[in-house]
Amino acid sequence: MSATFPAARYTGSEQTVRADMKNGPPAVRRSSPWADVLFSALAHGAAWLTLLLLAGIIVSLLVGAAPAIKAYGLSFLWTSEWDPVQNRYGGLVMIYGTLMTSFIALLIAVPVSFGIALFLTELSPPWLKRPLGTAIELLAAVPSIVYGMWGLLVFSPILSQYVQQPLQSMFKGVPFLGELFSGPPVGIGLLSAGIILAIMVIPFIASVVRDVFEVTPPMLKESAYALGSTTWEVVWKVVLPYTKTGVVGGIMLGLGRALGETMAVTFVIGNFNQLNSLSLFEAANSITSALANEFGEAAPGLHQASLIYLGLVLFFITFVVLAISKLLLAQLKKREGTVA
Repeated sequence: MSATFPAARYTGSEQTVRADMKNGPPAVRRSSPWADVLFSALAHGAAWLTLLLLAGIIVSLLVGAAPAIKAYGLSFLWTSEWDPVQNRYGGLVMIYGTLMTSFIALLIAVPVSFGIALFLTELSPPWLKRPLGTAIELLAAVPSIVYGMWGLLVFSPILSQYVQQPLQSMFKGVPFLGELFSGPPVGIGLLSAGIILAIMVIPFIASVVRDVFEVTPPMLKESAYALGSTTWEVVWKVVLPYTKTGVVGGIMLGLGRALGETMAVTFVIGNFNQLNSLSLFEAANSITSALANEFGEAAPGLHQASLIYLGLVLFFITFVVLAISKLLLAQLKKREGTVA
């Protein structure tokens, strides 16, 4: 007799014993099948609710922007004139300001965040790792309006005195660089807004990158170190390939925060609706700051519809950025399969 069956099961006839051995141990009877049904219904409902909310947002933006779409069409995207008095609107200045400030923010934030994550996971002494990681995470909890006020009252004068004015003196008369650093020496504009955004998104990117770096199996890193690899080689050839999905997700999280930030950008970008030059120190505007400044006072009609059109463009930009990140990850996985 098999030892896996209780002795009480074999008090009957030999025929019964053989039937029990053939059928196996009795199945556990479910006590509450309705719980599984309820859980499945809630999970499906949450998924469908998310899709319905997304569809509702798109439809409401399309309906609200319909007058502007009908009046300007796609030319709204490359028209720079924004004149509520003459009832003429174009979103190029805001679109350029949004993309440029986000690009500057990522250009600064990504290397700094990688350095922070590398230090915390590979180089930091144990006594410093926890307090430094907590301090970085606390930066994400600072309200954006505080960053904006600090940028306007403290950072902008410093940027003007120690960065903008020396650069303008150094490159005065140089064809391209002279225009790039031109503008009133007040410390507000695209560069100031980009730096403030970088300070705001660094905690998000650094926290995600640090967490995904720690997911890497220690055996992989120890094997690389045993073969004589340096810390940079371990990170570049072992950690990053293993965690590239999480790293790209962290960067996209920071980019989403930069694209959608409102109050901090409104304080330091200058809120100027004309594109006179490509200077980093020229006062400009962004989609979010334009919505914050004008939507409350916009009259029904083309003005309000044009602002909603800007919101629709921002939604589309976010969607395109997410799609590009997905395509990038797909290409990386395909390349891995080709190499293998």
